[in-house]
Amino acid sequence: MRLALAATLLVSGLPLRAQQLPIEGRADSPVRVLIFEDLQCPDCARFRQMLETKLLPMYGARVAFVHRDFPLPRHAWARQAAIASRYLETRKPGLGAGFRREALMSLARIRETGFEKFLESFVRGKQLDAAAAAASLQDPNLQALVEKDFQEGVARGVSKTPTVIVNGKPFIETFTFEEISAAIEQALAGSGR
Repeated sequence: MRLALAATLLVSGLPLRAQQLPIEGRADSPVRVLIFEDLQCPDCARFRQMLETKLLPMYGARVAFVHRDFPLPRHAWARQAAIASRYLETRKPGLGAGFRREALMSLARIRETGFEKFLESFVRGKQLDAAAAAASLQDPNLQALVEKDFQEGVARGVSKTPTVIVNGKPFIETFTFEEISAAIEQALAGSGR
């Protein structure tokens, strides 16, 4: 109950799923790794690879990896991608996280075809309405959710992505698996898990 309340924003007119922060791993874990990410960021794509291949396999059963939107102003479509992720979560639980993963792993393809074509292809592949997905990018409630994450990041001193926070300790832009793993191990030891 406590975690659900902490991870929920209340924005009228949106399903609760869109308002919840995307979490991978064990959602009810007291050990929470906050990931402030930009879905157009090459360093975030490298971190995504580390998350997929090392962190989730090793810690996914014991740690909550909480994704926060921090679209950098210099990236042309990062904010749209964050909004699309929130929209897709309203269509099906977990679809927003899947979109985030796919976007980060497809930066070169998106650069070639454009974000709109990428979103349309992703949505059609899930048998969803592409026009509705495109229209969702203008939804003020979804925009407010992304902006709330961004402002929380600013309040925490985030200025670069990814910024990953483990037990209050930030890891900024480029860091090794060994560095972040040591912090996670320390957090797990402190939690008794």
